Amino acid sequence: MAKRRSVDPKYSMCVQPSFIIGTNNEDGSENFAPITWASATHEDGDQYLFVISMAGTKMTKKNVLRTGVFSANLVSIDMLSLMDYFGSKHAKDGAKNDISYEVVRGEVLDVPVLNESRWVYECEVARTVETGDSTTFFCHIRNIQMDERLECEDIFDIDLTVLDPVIYSGKYHSIGKTLGKIGDFVQ
Repeated sequence: MAKRRSVDPKYSMCVQPSFIIGTNNEDGSENFAPITWASATHEDGDQYLFVISMAGTKMTKKNVLRTGVFSANLVSIDMLSLMDYFGSKHAKDGAKNDISYEVVRGEVLDVPVLNESRWVYECEVARTVETGDSTTFFCHIRNIQMDERLECEDIFDIDLTVLDPVIYSGKYHSIGKTLGKIGDFVQ
C-alpha cells in the first residue's frame, strides 16, 4: 500500500491537457490564449461535448461569450514557446504578433486555427455554467482536424505519442510511452 499524508486542500493536482484557444475579435482579427481547464463529457447517443473553463475577464472568454465559437488547438511540445508567449501577452496590449506563427481558418466554423497544432477541435458553445468568475463552456465539436500520421481504428485509438501533448499540473509535463489498452492488464 502507498503511504500518504493529508495536506491542505489548496493543492491542485489536476492533470490537464494544454490547449491554445482561438477566437475572433470584434474587428475580425484573431486572438489566442492558452487554457488548460479542458475535458470532455458525454451527451445523448454517441455525442461528446468538449468542456472548457475560463476565469476572469480575458478577451478570449469575452470573444467566446460574444460569438459562441472557438478553436481548441492542442499544444505539442514543439509549441511550448508559442503557448508561453500567448500566456504572457494580453489582448488589451495589442496584437499578439511579436513571434512567427501561421493561422488558417477552420474547415467547418469561422474560427482561427494554429497551423502548428496536430489536433484541433472546432467548437460551438451549447451551454454555459457560471461559477464565481469562471465560465464553463459545454461545446458541440463541429469538426476535428488531426495529424495525418494518426491512423485510428476506433474512437479511443489515439496515439498520444504522435500528438506529443503538453500536460499541465502547475508545471509542464510530457507523455512518455504507450502502456497498453483497456483490458491488457486484467489478470
